[in-house]
Amino acid sequence: MNKKNITKWLLIVSPIVLALYVLWPTFRYGQLERERESISADSVAAEQWDRTNGESFAKYRAARMKLGLDLRGGMYVTLEVDVLKLIEESADASSIDDEFTAVIERTRKETDNTDLDVMDTFLKNFRTSGRTLLQYFAVSNQADPTEASIEEKLKRDAGQAVDQALEVIKQRINKYEVSEAAIQKQGSRRIQLELPDVKDEKEIRSLLQTTARLEFKRVLMNRDLIRAFYSIDLLLKGRGDEISELGAVADTTVVDSTSNADTSATKADTASIAKADSAKADTGKKKNPYEGLSDEEQLRRIKKDYPFTYMLSGMFAKDEKSSYQPFDMILKKTEDFPEQGQYRFVVSGKLLPRLLKILERADVKKIIPLDLEILVSAKPERQRGTEVKEEFFDIYGVAREAEMTGDVITEAMPNFDPTSNQPVVMMEMNSDGAERWAQITGANVGKRIAIVLDGRVYSAPNVINKIPNGSSQITGMGSPEEATLLAVVLKAGALKAPVKIIEERVVGPSLGEDSIRRGVISSLISFAIVILFMLLYYAVGGGIADIALLMNVLLVIAALAMFGGTLTLPGIAGIILSTAMAVDANILIFERIREEMAAGRPLRAAVEQGYSKAWSAIIDSNVTNMLSGLVLLFLGSGPVKGFAVTLIIGVLMTLFTAVVVTRAMFEIVIASGATTINLGQRKTA
Repeated sequence: MNKKNITKWLLIVSPIVLALYVLWPTFRYGQLERERESISADSVAAEQWDRTNGESFAKYRAARMKLGLDLRGGMYVTLEVDVLKLIEESADASSIDDEFTAVIERTRKETDNTDLDVMDTFLKNFRTSGRTLLQYFAVSNQADPTEASIEEKLKRDAGQAVDQALEVIKQRINKYEVSEAAIQKQGSRRIQLELPDVKDEKEIRSLLQTTARLEFKRVLMNRDLIRAFYSIDLLLKGRGDEISELGAVADTTVVDSTSNADTSATKADTASIAKADSAKADTGKKKNPYEGLSDEEQLRRIKKDYPFTYMLSGMFAKDEKSSYQPFDMILKKTEDFPEQGQYRFVVSGKLLPRLLKILERADVKKIIPLDLEILVSAKPERQRGTEVKEEFFDIYGVAREAEMTGDVITEAMPNFDPTSNQPVVMMEMNSDGAERWAQITGANVGKRIAIVLDGRVYSAPNVINKIPNGSSQITGMGSPEEATLLAVVLKAGALKAPVKIIEERVVGPSLGEDSIRRGVISSLISFAIVILFMLLYYAVGGGIADIALLMNVLLVIAALAMFGGTLTLPGIAGIILSTAMAVDANILIFERIREEMAAGRPLRAAVEQGYSKAWSAIIDSNVTNMLSGLVLLFLGSGPVKGFAVTLIIGVLMTLFTAVVVTRAMFEIVIASGATTINLGQRKTA
């Protein structure tokens, strides 16, 4: 075999090998999923399976080809933020009269079931009433508000209401563990959700429409938190009777020894997160039972002996001016840790689902002290300075009882500190909130207060001094985007813009399975007809085209998996259409080759001329198909986009398989010594 033939074979075989490699996670995930389902009824066996195969299952799940809701089942939900309710709640209740109510009702009639902007419509109707906004609204941070400033505030609040609803829903869906949920804005006031594999529609409805709960809680990062971690280890190992020896029983009172830790980490702090994991075998003066074992065996034993604590990386700083240093929590007692100082605990994003699942267990909740609650940060922090951008989430110990709720907040805006030019958030409270906030901040100077929305910590700023008037400046944000998010979160407890479900569709798993079955059957039938026709009409040439056709389908599916695309029912239709286009290109080439052979040209020259003369027609037809697909992709939505994506990928793969691959096959046949080839019915000159 000469070098040219080796190149041709590589051109054919390499894409197939690559496609199989890309699709391997999908195949392996299917195997693991069936194993998991077969033992799901046995909780002990399922937990053991998760410990053994959990990481592999998560890895293959992330890399597999995803299926749309029409193939796997789930819920389509469209939510609408009630902006008119927000306008009513923002107005002074004592000022609302019949004219104001009439404007609200007229706006509601005009905007219901439409895509009209509610705020613009309200302002238009309000101007015709002959009243002024100053009669009904005020701006809390302006002594002399104007009509324009009130209008600006209403528009800003309306825009933030959708952002707040979006953020709350994201956190709730993530907490509910709906995998691969798609959540996005639609228009000016709607949110569209696609929730695969949902089994309890009633719980999802309740989850989506429950009012957001914003709370301020004291941060308790002390030895009682570490004691709780060890108690969870004992419980998970089946040694719950030993928990009392640690002093972490249900009636324990937590003493607040929290220091003034800052929420932002330095570069050295962030780098130390990665170092913390490598210190797990460091045992200080105590005997190390893992000494002499391989790294793999050490990790296995540590996971078994510390099923909860092994997931955490701990850091400690003597005071707020010192850098965090990693410390080992394995083989230590609670008393081994300093009582005074600043603690920080983080968990890898890969291990977070497992940690949250443990914290949700009823038996785990019972052993955590009554005054202590273990929460996780809402947003991850990415490790900097390394090639692997791994995500870490902070673990917080907070007081179970909230110091204050978010309904007292009247305004929250992102801004920049004029002295440092760093992003900050300005927060305003009503009179009741200002009085309570003065008491809270006065009692917690030098300590931290966590800002918690729906059970996730968004920030834990340090209290620098007592705040008497309810006007606060929150610092420590790393970017303007982070400040904007915190402002949105703070307003989530103040704005009264309820969310209502305006459209809901449920696709059952059985319907999805039936769609897959029908799609596969229709695809196989269409492929069989095309393959049979090509073999009967073009003989050996048809066989070459059929090989390229099957390769085309494999490459389209692999490309979808590689780029994180989702296969839907319209997508299957796009694949079927792309196979027809692939055959069309081969027919143009074969007819040209037959014409050249009928004119007396030798096989090599006929093949070269056939591909050369058919090229322009192939390009024209595929480019027009590509343009059509691009129009559908950018202007279409939902199923139309799914069809467009597979169509575009199919066009690109067609140009490769129908032109490059088939020509490589012809070249191999010619190099083997063939002087003619059967292309079916002889073409007369």
